Amino acid sequence: MSAFRVSVQDRLFDVGEVIERMRLADPGVGAIATFVGVCRDRNEGSGVESMTLEHYPGMTEKAIEAIVAEARARWPLRACEVVHRVGCLRPGEPIVLVAVGCEHRGDAFAACEFVMDFLKTRAPFWKKEGSGREQRWVDARVSDEAAAARWREGS
Repeated sequence: MSAFRVSVQDRLFDVGEVIERMRLADPGVGAIATFVGVCRDRNEGSGVESMTLEHYPGMTEKAIEAIVAEARARWPLRACEVVHRVGCLRPGEPIVLVAVGCEHRGDAFAACEFVMDFLKTRAPFWKKEGSGREQRWVDARVSDEAAAARWREGS
């Protein structure tokens, strides 16, 4: 089984299952850093009752795989899983999981943050938030671009 996986799915994911799979796939993994993004009940001062995530099948997975490949070129990754949900989500539900396994924690933390920062700016997902009968598409954030830019500047 590969220690590198990308999944775009509508079903919930189990963080513990992903960590266990990564740990068992490579006994050289000494640190696993994870990030879980969760659907909030507010955004920019407005209530959010639901969020619908859409993607372009095939293209989205390839974009995420390219991000993971870039992380592998920068850090000595031994394992990495990215799971991103699509479909209608409710506040409190998990949206995304990035899990990175390395020999040491510093590399795992840095690579996990890198993958998440670029996932927000390079992976083709479209978000629509709903509150009551009102729905609105969510634009990309300047802060996400700034987070990704620091990696391009060599930080």
